[in-house]
Amino acid sequence: MSKYDNLLKGKMTDESWTRLTALKNEKVMEFVGEFAEHCNPKTIYVCDDSTESEEYVKAAAIKNGEESKLANSEQTIHYDGYGDQARDKVNTRYIVYPENLESMKAMNSLPYDEGYKEVMSYAKNGMAGKEAYVKCFTEGPTDSIFTVPCIQMTDSAYVCHSETILYRPGYEYIKKNNSQDFFRFVHTAGELDELGCSKNVDKRRIYMDCQNNIVYSTNNQYAGNSLGMKKHSMRLSINKAGKEGWLCEHMFLMACMGTGKNEGRKTYFAGAYPSGCGKTSTAMIPGEKIVGDDITYFRNIDGEFRGVNFEQGIFGIIKDVNAEDDPVIFANLMKNQEIIFSNVLTGPDNKPYWLGMGMDTPKSGKNHHGAWKEGDKDANGNEVKLAHANSRYTMRLSYLDNYDKEGFESKTGVKVQGILYGGRDSSISVPCEESATWRDGILLKACTLESETTAQTLGAEGVLKPSPMACMDFVSYPLGQYTMNNIKFGEGVKDCPKIFSTNYFLKGPKGEFLTSKLAKKVWLHWAEGRVYGEYEAIDTPTGKIPLYEDIAKLFKEYLPKEEFSKETYTYMFTFRTQAIIDKIVRTKKFFAEKDPNVPAEINNYWDAKVKELEAVKAKYGNEIKPGEYKGL
Repeated sequence: MSKYDNLLKGKMTDESWTRLTALKNEKVMEFVGEFAEHCNPKTIYVCDDSTESEEYVKAAAIKNGEESKLANSEQTIHYDGYGDQARDKVNTRYIVYPENLESMKAMNSLPYDEGYKEVMSYAKNGMAGKEAYVKCFTEGPTDSIFTVPCIQMTDSAYVCHSETILYRPGYEYIKKNNSQDFFRFVHTAGELDELGCSKNVDKRRIYMDCQNNIVYSTNNQYAGNSLGMKKHSMRLSINKAGKEGWLCEHMFLMACMGTGKNEGRKTYFAGAYPSGCGKTSTAMIPGEKIVGDDITYFRNIDGEFRGVNFEQGIFGIIKDVNAEDDPVIFANLMKNQEIIFSNVLTGPDNKPYWLGMGMDTPKSGKNHHGAWKEGDKDANGNEVKLAHANSRYTMRLSYLDNYDKEGFESKTGVKVQGILYGGRDSSISVPCEESATWRDGILLKACTLESETTAQTLGAEGVLKPSPMACMDFVSYPLGQYTMNNIKFGEGVKDCPKIFSTNYFLKGPKGEFLTSKLAKKVWLHWAEGRVYGEYEAIDTPTGKIPLYEDIAKLFKEYLPKEEFSKETYTYMFTFRTQAIIDKIVRTKKFFAEKDPNVPAEINNYWDAKVKELEAVKAKYGNEIKPGEYKGL
């Protein structure tokens, strides 16, 4: 008998109490009881894996005013408060035991006792007067070596509904396995305003305790701040993986489908891209298959590098999703199926509208600002657009026509044969380059990832922002150790994937893009051919690039209307020596700022590579055209 039994019985129906006690799990009971006492919800609903539980939570989201039905009856709309529409990076912090503070000081951390006391004070009575929802999930396929069980307690039916779409159910798994090693998440939206949104956003906190695998989230509703299973869990998983010898990465997982004589061949790639660098569009290249668009677990299984999708749905940015650029997703957003839209415009016809959707949009309606008409301004005098730039959609992956059901459902994951690391720069990196080794790939491709600011970004345009592994917001232990774990994992797999860098944003001498957005299909299929040794390659000081004849043939096959000249190829695949040297130097400096104890072998590698490239520059000059490099 738990010390919380009487308290919980008083807040639950007989059905919920039966579901909770049927788990026969003291750790679950302790978790739910502790926060029932501290956050003080009026009632608690315990979900199992049934359709009945799903329908209850969906109905509660409507009843509570957190979601509203749209013209398509299976679709709903949710609005976050005006100051709560993006991830709060400032107040998303690690609470760290004293012995770990020094190594985590550059990673937005604070002392454990201080952080715990603060966030618990904000959570105190945060659920008062509201119903709380307790639901179990698993990340990765259920009943597999990849499975990570989780439990969330929240006072937001919208949060629980979103997680039901995005993550696999885990009640029966925890019940069957009597799991004690699970991730815990507690979230309270806190006191609500007249619109039903979090009122005390100044007390918004997302504090992560990786030492005890629990995350505390208060005074927010935006999914990136409130959904325990999303990026909160990713941070816990990265930490857990680092201790246990596997990987959790901010990567899509997709299958490149063979054509012509290779019809029926399926080659799996994973890829990491900073925001705005082509991650989603690569995962959704027409003609290929998708397993997951955001987070992937990797394990060494019998010497093979195997991966699974951490999730089962998509929490995607909807801005600029249109019929031309994203036909598969756009078509699904138009269908009458379970989708949650957030912070888009609801028009007079009760249909959703967003920025860049490629259609005529209404001049009035309801949006994240409230009642809206074109030309409205906010309290600071800024024009309120018809929808928020970070508007989202939450949708099941299985709706997509290009969904790879076989790959998604595999208990042992899929064999990954290629890894793509894609940054964004207009004048440095070639469109596609293969790394010579796994170690070279991690230290020269993954660690040196950068994203160039654009005209749409606040501040100066063209500034290169470091983004190692496209994962810096989520790395939850020292960066140098995380990097070494990536190196050791890949080198420990007998059949290690090839690593490729991509850059879709290289511009010509007049500032023009030299290929269309669709050219990424060409670079992908060249990489696929290299996996099987079907194409020869040209050596560069940092890897291998395609021959013009092979790329020209691929353009004719996949983009027959797009001209790709030898002159364009030569310009795009020219090696820019000093720019690469500078990039490595920037990377080394960034690592030193983030980690006081970067392993010497990482710094020694970069120092040696810089010295080598300086010798290359002395022998070949600053620009090396394809084929000119013959080694030192």
